[in-house]
Amino acid sequence: MSATVLKFGGSSFLHPEDYSRVARHIADRLAAGENKIVAVVSAMSGTTGNLKAVMLDVNKQASPSTLDAALATGEMLSACLLEAAISRLTISVTSLNGYSLGIRTDSSFGRASIESVDPTPIVAALQEHQVAIAAGAQAVDQSGRLTFLGRNSSDLTAIVIASMLGEHACEIYSDVPGVYTADPYLIPGAQLVPEIAYGTIEQMSRHGAKVLHYRAVEYAEKQAVTIVCKSLTRNGAVVGTIVTDHGNTRSVTVARDTAVVSCASFAERDDLRALLDRQDISSICLEEKDGASICITSDIDFAVRLVQLTGTRSISIGSRTVVTEIDSSGLRVHLQEDYERAISLARQIHERMYPGAVSEPLRSRKAKQRSPYSSLLIRGNSA
Repeated sequence: MSATVLKFGGSSFLHPEDYSRVARHIADRLAAGENKIVAVVSAMSGTTGNLKAVMLDVNKQASPSTLDAALATGEMLSACLLEAAISRLTISVTSLNGYSLGIRTDSSFGRASIESVDPTPIVAALQEHQVAIAAGAQAVDQSGRLTFLGRNSSDLTAIVIASMLGEHACEIYSDVPGVYTADPYLIPGAQLVPEIAYGTIEQMSRHGAKVLHYRAVEYAEKQAVTIVCKSLTRNGAVVGTIVTDHGNTRSVTVARDTAVVSCASFAERDDLRALLDRQDISSICLEEKDGASICITSDIDFAVRLVQLTGTRSISIGSRTVVTEIDSSGLRVHLQEDYERAISLARQIHERMYPGAVSEPLRSRKAKQRSPYSSLLIRGNSA
């Protein structure tokens, strides 16, 4: 069945009224001739972090499966809110969550890996309704337990659904129209990249770029799904970047609060690096004055839990900010203990890459206004 797949990230839902704005965009797309639409949604901005904080306040040793089930409720609520907003426009709509999406994973709670997909539930929903809303970042394992695909992984859900339906494109909406040569909120002169290759944006994502999730990019490349990055503005949707199999660019990324783990020996560090590589977790080996260490730059919560499960003598020694230069010659990584110095370094690198570059300034990132649900969680946490 043919359907247009749209994904709306947490930055699309900074305020409760944003659900109505997205609903109107979907209504406009239908009025313009779209047949069926699948809208994949992330949790409202700030919700996932609050859910995790409350869970750990109740039990710091909460099981990974319990934590997955709790975190997934953020996307479930978001799906319900968008369904309510769309139904007000007299559009036939339904919503699906991890239990009914037809996506099955392994039982690696915290960052589950997809094992099989079944389009039947989504096809059935679209046969009955004009719009199907999917709660992102979740699935079920072979035992029927809810699993979480990882933080910021609703992109992956959207790409999987597009592939399941035989679609060759998927639209990803965020607070910026596309991929830039650096974070445009941090680096003056950051340039919007009109077209970029899967491999290039995957490297950027693994080292701090937040526009797309690297696992979503990997899946899109494997299934030949073109990613169309957009931003929803007051004047409609703006197309920024197309992700396909060609198009390279030079860039600089900033990854804040990466995890640095000290190791008792170089052999232990090498074993840990091998473990992380097998789990497709990005890391950097360090040789410091006090011995061997490893810096983890992706899937940090999941990776730290893996380290703890190894039973080695590894000890976390805090975090660093990683600045990464990416160009045709490869990666150059700089670790900084001070965040402001890291930003200064990133600006210097970008200026060297693009001397004299200017860009239209973006408005300062909106202050994240908590949803009523998040506020309730915080009040409950302090009661």
